[in-house]
Amino acid sequence: MIVSINPYTAKEIARFDEHTPAQIDAILNDAVKAQRQWRRTPIEERAKLLPSIARVLRAGKVKYARVIAEEMGKPIAEAEAEVEKCALNCDFYAEHGPKFLADEIVPSSATDSRLVFDPLGVVLAIMPWNYPFWQYFRFAAPAFVAGNGSLLKHANNVPQCAKIIENIVIEAGAPKGLHHSLFIQSSKVAELIADDRIAAVTLTGSTEVGAIVAAQAGKALKKQVLELGGSDPFIVLADADIETAATTAVKARFINVGQSCVNAKRFIVEESIADKFVKAFCENVAKLKIGDPMAHDTNIGPMARADLRKTLHDQVERSVQAGAKVRAGGKFVDGPGFTYEPTILDHVTPGMAAFNEETFGPVAAIIRVKSAEDAIAHANDTEFGLGAAIWTRDVAKAAIYARQIDAGAVFINGMVASDPRLPFGGIKRSGYGRELGLYGIREFVNMKTVWTGPAK
Repeated sequence: MIVSINPYTAKEIARFDEHTPAQIDAILNDAVKAQRQWRRTPIEERAKLLPSIARVLRAGKVKYARVIAEEMGKPIAEAEAEVEKCALNCDFYAEHGPKFLADEIVPSSATDSRLVFDPLGVVLAIMPWNYPFWQYFRFAAPAFVAGNGSLLKHANNVPQCAKIIENIVIEAGAPKGLHHSLFIQSSKVAELIADDRIAAVTLTGSTEVGAIVAAQAGKALKKQVLELGGSDPFIVLADADIETAATTAVKARFINVGQSCVNAKRFIVEESIADKFVKAFCENVAKLKIGDPMAHDTNIGPMARADLRKTLHDQVERSVQAGAKVRAGGKFVDGPGFTYEPTILDHVTPGMAAFNEETFGPVAAIIRVKSAEDAIAHANDTEFGLGAAIWTRDVAKAAIYARQIDAGAVFINGMVASDPRLPFGGIKRSGYGRELGLYGIREFVNMKTVWTGPAK
Protein backbone atom coordinates (compact mmCIF):
# COMPACT_ATOMS: atom_id res chain seq x y z
CA MET A 1 0.00 0.00 0.00
CA ILE A 2 1.30 3.46 -0.97
CA VAL A 3 0.16 6.09 1.57
CA SER A 4 0.10 9.87 1.09
CA ILE A 5 0.55 12.02 4.23
CA ASN A 6 -0.04 15.79 4.45
CA PRO A 7 3.23 17.10 5.95
CA TYR A 8 1.57 20.22 7.37
CA THR A 9 -1.17 18.38 9.29
CA ALA A 10 0.52 14.94 9.53
CA LYS A 11 -2.82 13.42 8.47
CA GLU A 12 -3.33 10.72 5.87
CA ILE A 13 -4.66 11.96 2.53
CA ALA A 14 -5.00 8.89 0.32
CA ARG A 15 -3.95 5.30 -0.24
CA PHE A 16 -3.04 3.53 -3.46
CA ASP A 17 -2.80 -0.20 -4.10
CA GLU A 18 0.57 -1.39 -5.35
CA HIS A 19 0.75 -2.88 -8.81
CA THR A 20 0.89 -6.67 -8.82
CA PRO A 21 3.56 -8.59 -10.78
CA ALA A 22 0.95 -9.44 -13.40
CA GLN A 23 -0.05 -5.79 -13.74
CA ILE A 24 3.59 -4.71 -14.04
CA ASP A 25 4.17 -7.30 -16.77
CA ALA A 26 1.15 -6.02 -18.70
CA ILE A 27 2.28 -2.39 -18.28
CA LEU A 28 5.74 -3.22 -19.61
CA ASN A 29 4.32 -5.02 -22.64
CA ASP A 30 1.96 -2.11 -23.24
CA ALA A 31 4.81 0.39 -23.02
CA VAL A 32 7.05 -1.48 -25.44
CA LYS A 33 4.24 -1.83 -27.96
CA ALA A 34 3.41 1.88 -27.74
CA GLN A 35 7.03 2.98 -28.00
CA ARG A 36 7.73 0.84 -31.06
CA GLN A 37 4.87 2.54 -32.85
CA TRP A 38 5.80 5.97 -31.49
CA ARG A 39 9.36 5.79 -32.82
CA ARG A 40 7.96 5.32 -36.34
CA THR A 41 5.96 8.54 -36.01
CA PRO A 42 7.74 11.47 -37.72
CA ILE A 43 9.53 13.66 -35.21
CA GLU A 44 7.50 16.72 -36.20
CA GLU A 45 4.35 14.80 -35.27
CA ARG A 46 5.87 13.59 -32.00
CA ALA A 47 6.73 17.17 -31.10
CA LYS A 48 3.05 18.14 -31.38
CA LEU A 49 2.31 16.15 -28.22
CA LEU A 50 4.20 18.68 -26.11
CA PRO A 51 2.05 21.79 -26.75
CA SER A 52 -0.92 19.63 -25.86
CA ILE A 53 0.72 18.61 -22.57
CA ALA A 54 1.53 22.28 -21.92
CA ARG A 55 -2.11 23.25 -22.46
CA VAL A 56 -3.32 20.60 -20.01
CA LEU A 57 -0.75 21.71 -17.44
CA ARG A 58 -1.74 25.37 -17.70
CA ALA A 59 -5.46 24.64 -17.67
CA GLY A 60 -5.10 22.67 -14.43
CA LYS A 61 -2.29 24.71 -12.83
CA VAL A 62 -4.26 25.81 -9.78
CA LYS A 63 -5.62 22.37 -8.91
CA TYR A 64 -2.30 20.64 -9.62
CA ALA A 65 -0.47 23.13 -7.41
CA ARG A 66 -2.88 22.45 -4.56
CA VAL A 67 -2.09 18.73 -4.76
CA ILE A 68 1.66 19.44 -4.74
CA ALA A 69 1.27 21.73 -1.72
CA GLU A 70 -0.94 19.26 0.10
CA GLU A 71 1.17 16.21 -0.62
CA MET A 72 4.76 17.44 -0.09
CA GLY A 73 4.35 20.85 1.55
CA LYS A 74 5.67 23.21 -1.13
CA PRO A 75 4.28 26.75 -0.70
CA ILE A 76 1.47 27.01 -3.22
CA ALA A 77 2.89 30.04 -5.05
CA GLU A 78 6.03 28.01 -5.75
CA ALA A 79 3.92 24.99 -6.73
CA GLU A 80 2.05 27.05 -9.33
CA ALA A 81 5.40 28.27 -10.68
CA GLU A 82 6.59 24.66 -10.89
CA VAL A 83 3.63 23.64 -13.05
CA GLU A 84 4.16 26.64 -15.33
CA LYS A 85 7.86 25.76 -15.68
CA CYS A 86 6.88 22.27 -16.85
CA ALA A 87 4.70 23.84 -19.53
CA LEU A 88 7.54 26.15 -20.60
CA ASN A 89 9.83 23.14 -20.94
CA CYS A 90 7.26 21.46 -23.21
CA ASP A 91 7.06 24.65 -25.29
CA PHE A 92 10.84 24.74 -25.63
CA TYR A 93 11.25 21.15 -26.82
CA ALA A 94 8.24 21.36 -29.11
CA GLU A 95 10.03 24.20 -30.92
CA HIS A 96 13.64 23.04 -30.73
CA GLY A 97 13.50 19.25 -30.34
CA PRO A 98 13.23 18.41 -34.06
CA LYS A 99 16.18 20.70 -34.83
CA PHE A 100 18.27 19.20 -32.03
CA LEU A 101 17.73 15.71 -33.45
CA ALA A 102 18.04 16.51 -37.15
CA ASP A 103 20.57 14.42 -39.07
CA GLU A 104 24.09 15.83 -38.97
CA ILE A 105 26.12 15.57 -42.17
CA VAL A 106 29.76 14.64 -41.51
CA PRO A 107 32.23 14.94 -44.40
CA SER A 108 34.12 11.71 -45.05
CA SER A 109 35.24 9.45 -47.88
CA ALA A 110 31.64 8.32 -48.36
CA THR A 111 29.14 9.64 -50.86
CA ASP A 112 27.11 10.53 -47.80
CA SER A 113 27.90 10.10 -44.13
CA ARG A 114 25.78 11.38 -41.30
CA LEU A 115 24.77 10.99 -37.70
CA VAL A 116 21.17 10.03 -36.99
CA PHE A 117 19.54 9.98 -33.58
CA ASP A 118 17.32 6.98 -32.83
CA PRO A 119 15.33 6.52 -29.60
CA LEU A 120 16.53 3.93 -27.10
CA GLY A 121 13.12 2.59 -26.09
CA VAL A 122 11.22 2.66 -22.80
CA VAL A 123 13.04 4.68 -20.12
CA LEU A 124 12.48 4.07 -16.42
CA ALA A 125 12.24 7.43 -14.61
CA ILE A 126 12.89 7.19 -10.86
CA MET A 127 11.84 10.57 -9.53
CA PRO A 128 11.88 12.38 -6.16
CA TRP A 129 9.20 14.21 -4.23
CA ASN A 130 10.76 17.68 -3.99
CA TYR A 131 9.72 18.87 -7.46
CA PRO A 132 7.13 16.18 -8.22
CA PHE A 133 6.01 17.62 -11.57
CA TRP A 134 9.17 19.38 -12.78
CA GLN A 135 11.59 16.48 -12.27
CA TYR A 136 9.41 14.24 -14.42
CA PHE A 137 8.49 16.66 -17.21
CA ARG A 138 12.03 18.00 -17.64
CA PHE A 139 12.95 14.40 -18.57
CA ALA A 140 9.76 13.42 -20.38
CA ALA A 141 9.41 16.35 -22.79
CA PRO A 142 12.68 15.68 -24.65
CA ALA A 143 12.28 11.92 -24.24
CA PHE A 144 8.90 11.93 -25.98
CA VAL A 145 10.17 14.07 -28.87
CA ALA A 146 13.13 11.71 -29.27
CA GLY A 147 10.72 8.79 -29.67
CA ASN A 148 11.06 7.16 -26.27
CA GLY A 149 8.38 5.89 -23.90
CA SER A 150 8.46 6.34 -20.14
CA LEU A 151 7.63 4.50 -16.94
CA LEU A 152 7.51 6.67 -13.82
CA LYS A 153 8.46 5.21 -10.46
CA HIS A 154 7.73 8.23 -8.30
CA ALA A 155 8.65 8.78 -4.65
CA ASN A 156 6.11 6.99 -2.50
CA ASN A 157 5.10 10.09 -0.55
CA VAL A 158 3.68 11.75 -3.71
CA PRO A 159 1.40 9.08 -5.23
CA GLN A 160 -1.34 11.59 -6.05
CA CYS A 161 1.15 13.56 -8.14
CA ALA A 162 2.21 10.37 -9.92
CA LYS A 163 -1.38 9.53 -10.81
CA ILE A 164 -2.12 13.08 -11.99
CA ILE A 165 0.98 13.06 -14.21
CA GLU A 166 -0.28 9.88 -15.88
CA ASN A 167 -3.69 11.47 -16.42
CA ILE A 168 -2.11 14.64 -17.88
CA VAL A 169 -0.18 12.67 -20.52
CA ILE A 170 -3.29 10.67 -21.41
CA GLU A 171 -5.49 13.78 -21.58
CA ALA A 172 -2.92 15.45 -23.83
CA GLY A 173 -3.45 12.71 -26.39
CA ALA A 174 -0.38 10.52 -26.01
CA PRO A 175 -0.69 7.05 -27.55
CA LYS A 176 -2.05 4.48 -25.12
CA GLY A 177 0.78 2.98 -23.10
CA LEU A 178 3.45 5.54 -23.96
CA HIS A 179 3.55 6.60 -20.32
CA HIS A 180 2.61 4.74 -17.14
CA SER A 181 3.03 5.57 -13.46
CA LEU A 182 4.03 2.54 -11.41
CA PHE A 183 2.99 2.11 -7.79
CA ILE A 184 5.67 -0.14 -6.34
CA GLN A 185 8.07 -0.22 -3.41
CA SER A 186 11.69 0.77 -3.98
CA SER A 187 12.74 -2.83 -3.38
CA LYS A 188 11.10 -3.76 -6.71
CA VAL A 189 13.14 -1.32 -8.80
CA ALA A 190 16.07 -3.69 -9.34
CA GLU A 191 13.79 -6.17 -11.09
CA LEU A 192 12.56 -3.44 -13.42
CA ILE A 193 16.05 -2.26 -14.29
CA ALA A 194 17.08 -5.84 -15.10
CA ASP A 195 14.04 -6.38 -17.34
CA ASP A 196 14.93 -6.43 -21.04
CA ARG A 197 11.92 -4.24 -21.81
CA ILE A 198 13.56 -1.31 -20.00
CA ALA A 199 16.15 0.36 -22.25
CA ALA A 200 17.60 3.01 -19.92
CA VAL A 201 17.22 4.66 -16.52
CA THR A 202 17.06 8.25 -15.30
CA LEU A 203 17.19 9.06 -11.60
CA THR A 204 16.96 12.25 -9.61
CA GLY A 205 17.57 11.57 -5.94
CA SER A 206 20.13 11.09 -3.22
CA THR A 207 23.74 10.14 -3.82
CA GLU A 208 23.23 6.91 -1.85
CA VAL A 209 20.30 5.79 -3.99
CA GLY A 210 22.12 6.91 -7.12
CA ALA A 211 25.03 4.59 -6.36
CA ILE A 212 22.62 1.66 -5.95
CA VAL A 213 20.76 2.38 -9.18
CA ALA A 214 24.03 2.94 -11.07
CA ALA A 215 25.27 -0.46 -9.96
CA GLN A 216 22.01 -2.13 -10.98
CA ALA A 217 21.90 -0.42 -14.37
CA GLY A 218 25.61 -1.03 -14.91
CA LYS A 219 25.15 -4.73 -14.29
CA ALA A 220 22.45 -4.72 -16.96
CA LEU A 221 24.61 -2.54 -19.27
CA LYS A 222 21.92 0.13 -19.51
CA LYS A 223 22.38 3.85 -20.04
CA GLN A 224 21.79 6.05 -16.99
CA VAL A 225 21.46 9.75 -16.23
CA LEU A 226 21.89 10.55 -12.54
CA GLU A 227 21.13 13.91 -10.92
CA LEU A 228 22.04 13.47 -7.27
CA GLY A 229 22.85 15.44 -4.14
CA GLY A 230 24.53 18.78 -3.81
CA SER A 231 26.13 21.16 -1.33
CA ASP A 232 26.28 24.21 -3.55
CA PRO A 233 28.66 27.03 -2.57
CA PHE A 234 27.43 30.62 -2.72
CA ILE A 235 30.63 32.68 -2.78
CA VAL A 236 30.45 36.33 -1.75
CA LEU A 237 33.68 38.24 -2.46
CA ALA A 238 34.70 41.50 -0.83
CA ASP A 239 33.74 43.65 -3.81
CA ALA A 240 30.25 42.15 -4.22
CA ASP A 241 26.98 44.07 -4.05
CA ILE A 242 26.25 42.89 -0.50
CA GLU A 243 22.58 43.87 -0.32
CA THR A 244 21.71 42.19 -3.62
CA ALA A 245 23.73 39.10 -2.72
CA ALA A 246 22.08 38.84 0.70
CA THR A 247 18.59 39.27 -0.75
CA THR A 248 19.21 36.64 -3.43
CA ALA A 249 20.79 34.32 -0.85
CA VAL A 250 17.46 34.01 0.95
CA LYS A 251 15.69 32.70 -2.15
CA ALA A 252 18.69 30.60 -3.17
CA ARG A 253 18.66 28.80 0.18
CA PHE A 254 15.03 28.75 1.27
CA ILE A 255 13.05 28.21 -1.92
CA ASN A 256 11.13 24.92 -1.68
CA VAL A 257 11.83 25.05 2.08
CA GLY A 258 15.49 24.39 1.29
CA GLN A 259 14.70 20.96 -0.15
CA SER A 260 16.52 21.00 -3.47
CA CYS A 261 19.76 19.47 -4.66
CA VAL A 262 20.63 22.79 -6.27
CA ASN A 263 19.78 25.06 -3.32
CA ALA A 264 22.71 27.17 -2.17
CA LYS A 265 23.81 25.53 1.08
CA ARG A 266 27.29 26.82 1.98
CA PHE A 267 27.67 30.62 1.98
CA ILE A 268 31.39 31.26 1.65
CA VAL A 269 32.08 34.91 2.48
CA GLU A 270 35.27 36.95 2.62
CA GLU A 271 35.99 38.03 6.20
CA SER A 272 36.18 41.73 5.45
CA ILE A 273 32.48 41.90 4.54
CA ALA A 274 31.18 38.84 6.41
CA ASP A 275 29.55 40.74 9.29
CA LYS A 276 27.72 43.03 6.87
CA PHE A 277 26.52 40.11 4.76
CA VAL A 278 25.37 38.05 7.74
CA LYS A 279 23.46 41.03 9.16
CA ALA A 280 21.65 41.64 5.86
CA PHE A 281 21.03 37.91 5.39
CA CYS A 282 19.52 37.54 8.88
CA GLU A 283 17.31 40.60 8.39
CA ASN A 284 15.90 39.17 5.18
CA VAL A 285 15.39 35.71 6.62
CA ALA A 286 13.43 37.26 9.51
CA LYS A 287 10.89 38.51 6.95
CA LEU A 288 10.02 34.99 5.76
CA LYS A 289 6.52 33.89 6.70
CA ILE A 290 6.19 30.42 8.17
CA GLY A 291 2.81 28.76 7.83
CA ASP A 292 0.24 26.86 5.82
CA PRO A 293 1.59 26.00 2.35
CA MET A 294 -1.89 26.60 0.94
CA ALA A 295 -1.56 30.33 1.71
CA HIS A 296 -0.05 32.41 -1.09
CA ASP A 297 1.95 34.57 1.31
CA THR A 298 3.65 31.58 2.98
CA ASN A 299 7.40 31.31 2.29
CA ILE A 300 8.26 28.41 4.61
CA GLY A 301 5.92 25.44 4.76
CA PRO A 302 6.63 22.04 6.30
CA MET A 303 9.42 19.73 5.33
CA ALA A 304 8.16 16.76 3.36
CA ARG A 305 8.56 14.06 6.03
CA ALA A 306 9.15 13.76 9.75
CA ASP A 307 12.38 11.77 9.29
CA LEU A 308 13.85 14.47 7.06
CA ARG A 309 13.24 17.12 9.71
CA LYS A 310 14.80 14.92 12.37
CA THR A 311 17.91 14.36 10.23
CA LEU A 312 18.26 18.08 9.54
CA HIS A 313 17.98 18.99 13.22
CA ASP A 314 20.62 16.41 14.06
CA GLN A 315 22.96 18.07 11.55
CA VAL A 316 22.32 21.46 13.17
CA GLU A 317 22.96 20.11 16.68
CA ARG A 318 26.18 18.37 15.66
CA SER A 319 27.42 21.53 13.93
CA VAL A 320 26.67 23.65 17.01
CA GLN A 321 28.41 21.14 19.25
CA ALA A 322 31.44 21.49 16.97
CA GLY A 323 31.49 25.29 17.32
CA ALA A 324 28.98 26.77 14.85
CA LYS A 325 26.92 29.74 16.07
CA VAL A 326 23.14 29.92 15.59
CA ARG A 327 22.18 33.32 14.19
CA ALA A 328 18.55 32.42 13.47
CA GLY A 329 16.21 29.45 13.91
CA GLY A 330 17.52 26.05 14.88
CA LYS A 331 14.28 24.60 16.27
CA PHE A 332 11.16 22.67 15.34
CA VAL A 333 8.04 24.77 14.76
CA ASP A 334 5.24 23.77 17.13
CA GLY A 335 2.33 22.01 15.48
CA PRO A 336 1.27 18.62 14.15
CA GLY A 337 3.33 18.78 10.96
CA PHE A 338 7.02 18.77 10.06
CA THR A 339 7.95 22.46 9.91
CA TYR A 340 11.46 23.63 10.81
CA GLU A 341 12.53 27.21 11.44
CA PRO A 342 14.65 28.87 8.73
CA THR A 343 18.09 28.59 10.27
CA ILE A 344 21.43 30.37 9.84
CA LEU A 345 24.61 28.84 11.24
CA ASP A 346 27.65 31.13 11.37
CA HIS A 347 31.35 30.28 11.72
CA VAL A 348 30.89 26.89 10.08
CA THR A 349 34.18 25.20 9.24
CA PRO A 350 35.27 22.08 7.35
CA GLY A 351 34.57 18.95 9.34
CA MET A 352 31.23 20.16 10.67
CA ALA A 353 28.05 18.42 9.55
CA ALA A 354 26.71 21.62 7.95
CA PHE A 355 29.87 21.84 5.81
CA ASN A 356 30.56 18.21 4.94
CA GLU A 357 27.02 16.84 4.53
CA GLU A 358 24.12 17.81 2.31
CA THR A 359 21.65 19.73 4.47
CA PHE A 360 18.34 19.06 2.74
CA GLY A 361 16.14 21.65 4.41
CA PRO A 362 16.01 25.28 5.59
CA VAL A 363 19.52 25.59 7.06
CA ALA A 364 22.21 27.96 5.75
CA ALA A 365 25.88 27.59 6.68
CA ILE A 366 28.12 30.68 6.77
CA ILE A 367 31.82 29.97 6.14
CA ARG A 368 34.23 32.90 6.61
CA VAL A 369 37.38 32.92 4.46
CA LYS A 370 40.42 35.17 4.01
CA SER A 371 40.51 35.55 0.21
CA ALA A 372 38.97 34.62 -3.12
CA GLU A 373 41.49 31.81 -3.53
CA ASP A 374 40.53 30.50 -0.08
CA ALA A 375 36.85 30.71 -1.09
CA ILE A 376 37.43 28.56 -4.18
CA ALA A 377 39.37 26.00 -2.15
CA HIS A 378 36.48 25.75 0.34
CA ALA A 379 33.93 25.59 -2.48
CA ASN A 380 35.72 22.57 -3.95
CA ASP A 381 36.21 20.91 -0.55
CA THR A 382 33.15 18.70 -0.95
CA GLU A 383 32.20 15.38 -2.48
CA PHE A 384 29.48 17.15 -4.47
CA GLY A 385 29.65 19.15 -7.69
CA LEU A 386 26.24 20.30 -8.84
CA GLY A 387 26.04 24.10 -8.91
CA ALA A 388 27.87 27.14 -7.56
CA ALA A 389 27.44 30.91 -7.44
CA ILE A 390 30.02 33.72 -7.33
CA TRP A 391 29.18 37.27 -6.31
CA THR A 392 31.60 40.03 -7.32
CA ARG A 393 31.68 43.24 -9.34
CA ASP A 394 34.77 41.98 -11.19
CA VAL A 395 33.03 39.70 -13.68
CA ALA A 396 36.19 39.17 -15.72
CA LYS A 397 37.94 37.70 -12.72
CA ALA A 398 34.80 35.77 -11.80
CA ALA A 399 34.89 34.09 -15.22
CA ILE A 400 38.39 32.82 -14.38
CA TYR A 401 37.26 31.62 -10.95
CA ALA A 402 34.27 29.86 -12.52
CA ARG A 403 36.60 27.57 -14.46
CA GLN A 404 38.36 26.61 -11.22
CA ILE A 405 35.21 25.46 -9.44
CA ASP A 406 34.17 21.80 -9.61
CA ALA A 407 30.51 22.01 -10.62
CA GLY A 408 28.13 21.33 -13.46
CA ALA A 409 27.07 24.98 -13.47
CA VAL A 410 28.48 28.24 -12.12
CA PHE A 411 26.30 31.35 -11.92
CA ILE A 412 28.01 34.75 -11.62
CA ASN A 413 25.93 37.34 -9.73
CA GLY A 414 22.85 35.15 -9.76
CA MET A 415 21.37 32.11 -8.06
CA VAL A 416 21.73 28.66 -9.56
CA ALA A 417 18.58 27.52 -11.35
CA SER A 418 17.62 25.15 -14.14
CA ASP A 419 16.60 26.55 -17.53
CA PRO A 420 15.23 24.49 -20.45
CA ARG A 421 17.76 26.19 -22.75
CA LEU A 422 20.82 25.21 -20.69
CA PRO A 423 22.17 21.73 -19.89
CA PHE A 424 21.84 20.81 -16.24
CA GLY A 425 23.67 18.18 -14.18
CA GLY A 426 26.62 17.54 -11.92
CA ILE A 427 30.02 15.94 -11.45
CA LYS A 428 31.70 14.03 -8.63
CA ARG A 429 29.05 12.50 -6.34
CA SER A 430 26.38 14.80 -7.73
CA GLY A 431 25.97 12.41 -10.64
CA TYR A 432 26.58 12.36 -14.38
CA GLY A 433 24.80 12.98 -17.64
CA ARG A 434 22.83 16.08 -18.52
CA GLU A 435 19.22 17.12 -18.73
CA LEU A 436 17.73 20.06 -20.65
CA GLY A 437 19.08 21.92 -23.66
CA LEU A 438 20.62 20.25 -26.70
CA TYR A 439 22.67 17.80 -24.66
CA GLY A 440 19.73 16.70 -22.52
CA ILE A 441 17.63 15.53 -25.46
CA ARG A 442 20.57 13.49 -26.76
CA GLU A 443 21.08 11.45 -23.60
CA PHE A 444 18.46 8.84 -24.47
CA VAL A 445 19.18 8.35 -28.15
CA ASN A 446 21.42 6.07 -30.16
CA MET A 447 23.83 8.36 -31.99
CA LYS A 448 24.17 6.24 -35.10
CA THR A 449 26.64 6.68 -37.95
CA VAL A 450 25.13 6.01 -41.38
CA TRP A 451 27.79 5.70 -44.12
CA THR A 452 26.77 5.46 -47.77
CA GLY A 453 29.14 4.57 -50.60
CA PRO A 454 28.53 5.13 -54.30
CA ALA A 455 25.85 3.01 -55.93
CA LYS A 456 27.20 0.64 -58.58
